[in-house]
Amino acid sequence: MSETVHLQQQQDYRFEIRFGPGGVPLLADEPAPLGTGAGPSPVQLLAAAVGNCLSASLLFALRKFKQVPDPLSASVTADVGRNAEGRMRVLALQARLTLGVPAAQIEHLDRVLATFEAYCTVTQSVQAAIPVQLQVFDSTGVQLK
Repeated sequence: MSETVHLQQQQDYRFEIRFGPGGVPLLADEPAPLGTGAGPSPVQLLAAAVGNCLSASLLFALRKFKQVPDPLSASVTADVGRNAEGRMRVLALQARLTLGVPAAQIEHLDRVLATFEAYCTVTQSVQAAIPVQLQVFDSTGVQLK
């Protein structure tokens, strides 16, 4: 299996990204001073990919047990700084997933929380180079992981 996206420069650092035939294009842009911030930056797209993959993996694992955690939400913070060579890099990612219901309403939650992260294709791939810290909360704010 392979996935291909196509990027076309629009102006300066602004690119239109196409995700396949019939897909809705996305505009990406670097923030000022390089770009104009007309769309998400590459760092934001990376953070979104990690958050989306973790959320989908958690949802899939819970639905296997016929559980309804909806609506899930996620936030991912990317720490950007200079590496040892002085080049800008994503140094770490912190992901926070929140279930849409209290933990008490979810059966098999401990089992799901122990395994779902391992099935997240994007996070497991990114984590080989960038540390990813994950926290999971229920809708009442109780930290579960």
